Amino acid sequence: MINIEELTIGQAKELATLFSAPQQPQTGLNSMLGKKCVVRTHSAGVWFGEVAEKSGNEVILKNARRMWYWHAAESVSLSAVALHGINQAKSKIVAAVPTVWLEAIELIPASNKAITSIEGAPNVKAE
Repeated sequence: MINIEELTIGQAKELATLFSAPQQPQTGLNSMLGKKCVVRTHSAGVWFGEVAEKSGNEVILKNARRMWYWHAAESVSLSAVALHGINQAKSKIVAAVPTVWLEAIELIPASNKAITSIEGAPNVKAE
């Protein structure tokens, strides 16, 4: 019998390794989990946030910002926003909410440049 009170740190680490399942990389439809994405929806506009959960066409985003009005920093499309970010002076980005549940039709992983651009955008104020 093993006395848990007498385990060394090394033995405890070995036990932890035995009981922990190796992390499998997310593939296919779950490959966006944990990534910051630009998300186009059916009726709620465009959002930016970290994909926390996905089931079918439903997604839950964390730290999600509604992109009320966006202007790509380069080019003209939403995929250009995900690649190059936004022109902050010409865009209206709302303050982040902790979580939002959306019906998504498009998820585009954001580049580091785009993440910095969107997260750094000022919160739009009512006019």
